[in-house]
Amino acid sequence: MTLIPFILVGFITIAFATNLVVCKNAVHGALSLVAVLAALAVFFLLLSAEFIFVVQIAVYAGAIMVLFLFVMMLLNVGGSEGLLNENTRWQLWSAVVLAIGLVALIGTRLYSASREILAQLPPAAPEGFGSPQEIGQVLFSDYLLPFELTSLILLAAMVGAVVLAKRRLV
Repeated sequence: MTLIPFILVGFITIAFATNLVVCKNAVHGALSLVAVLAALAVFFLLLSAEFIFVVQIAVYAGAIMVLFLFVMMLLNVGGSEGLLNENTRWQLWSAVVLAIGLVALIGTRLYSASREILAQLPPAAPEGFGSPQEIGQVLFSDYLLPFELTSLILLAAMVGAVVLAKRRLV
């Protein structure tokens, strides 16, 4: 029953991720990233992880992307139309060849492993797994230092963006 929505959201995710990579305008790329993060949230919803779905939408697709767009607008980041020239075209073609090889390698691995994976039933999650109380308990006890370091890194990035923008304006 969830296979059709999974495939549909998967194709939407791949389309927006491709647009993110090939887009020349930074703001359009950021909006494509918002769509990819929203599609990732839908994957969490399909896995019955409602709390992580809401956190994904609120934190990543909401707050972090607003911060990215704020920094882009503050720094007046534009497109990069003249980025590809004759000296870098070989990099584009080698990247395409490597990407096709990587997709082929992953596809063959998934195909060979799919029979044994599909034959096994997934184990049942323990009671209360993924609940907000359990996530909060683990986050603020076992992962408190990485959580606080992440907030300091985001604060430093925001202060750095304001300093760079102030320097440009003066």
